[in-house]
Amino acid sequence: MRRFVPAVGISALGDGMSLVAVAWLALQLAPESQRGIWTALAVTAFALPATLGAVAFRTLVRGWPGARLVAADATLRAAILGLIALLAVANTLTPLAYVILLGVSSLMHAWGSAGVYTIVAEALPREDHLTGNSLVSTVMQTAYVVGPAAAGALMPWTGPGWILGLDALSYAILAAIAWRLPGRTRDIEVSGSLRLLSGYPQILAITMIFFFLYGPVEVALPIHVAQRADAAVLGLFWTVFGIGAAFGALLATNLRNSSLWTVVAAIIVGWGMALLPLGLTGALVPGLIGFAAGGVIYGPYTSVTTALIQSMSRPEQLSQVLAARSALTIPATSLGTLAGGPAVGAIGAQNTLLLSGLLTIVLGLAVFAVTSAPTRTGPRAPD
Repeated sequence: MRRFVPAVGISALGDGMSLVAVAWLALQLAPESQRGIWTALAVTAFALPATLGAVAFRTLVRGWPGARLVAADATLRAAILGLIALLAVANTLTPLAYVILLGVSSLMHAWGSAGVYTIVAEALPREDHLTGNSLVSTVMQTAYVVGPAAAGALMPWTGPGWILGLDALSYAILAAIAWRLPGRTRDIEVSGSLRLLSGYPQILAITMIFFFLYGPVEVALPIHVAQRADAAVLGLFWTVFGIGAAFGALLATNLRNSSLWTVVAAIIVGWGMALLPLGLTGALVPGLIGFAAGGVIYGPYTSVTTALIQSMSRPEQLSQVLAARSALTIPATSLGTLAGGPAVGAIGAQNTLLLSGLLTIVLGLAVFAVTSAPTRTGPRAPD
């Protein structure tokens, strides 16, 4: 863990920079009339193919320890992002080639994400899983504080291509560390992981809808900011979100004895409300305040829900279970992002942000109403 967590932080720093650079490069490459569509395609391509990889590579990675999963994903990301950077700097990158290469770079990412939390489960006793998840989430979110701000500051001088090159370097560092980490070979049964996930259909369905409603934000926010400011301001939005999320992730350990459904409903409603200042006013300062608050609210979500999955799973099944979860939730965000392109074209970026916020609030209230009924007792966050 002492070797692994700093490497994860470096990689998260690179991804924080790409959070700004991926969308901004798409805006630069796309024709003016097609900016929403190509931005949606680029952001989607950076995530959605991970679901295909989760299915296509399940036989190949059967029995791999968490460290090897992380190493394989980081190696592929480093190679393809490095190629994108070279083509962008040479001014030979087309929108179509950009989207295809981003898609290739994400093929192993469901397994890489699963590997991160598998390493936590392999290295720590069960009672410390939530704390370990919070540590990893906090390090990642702290890196996201620096990453978007650094990208926003550097991009006027370097351009987004160089920023993606730095992300490639960060993944190369993670790959070099992960390939050297010890791990034991396991035989993982795919059907068992899916059966375990099927035992909690409610949390999976709610998460998928939640992530779908979030998806349009990744298209609408860059376009909304680009109409009023430069990449530095977009970086600032994700920086204040990261600051809030890092603090929120630290609070996850205080939720051990809370009802999971209450926590989930509160997070969903809170994130929806955090989008309202920007959606209602269009002004950047209220929007920044909302994103900072939204980060605090959303911060514990990954730690708490991952700890639940860890508590359900046997150690030899964990990486497969987490990859299967990613395979189900990643498409939800990606489909929401794809929907964001036409939505921005039809009603504008600001109204898309407002609609996302309002529908998210409705979802959270519905979750609270259904799960707080007297006949229903929600599961509690694991100790």
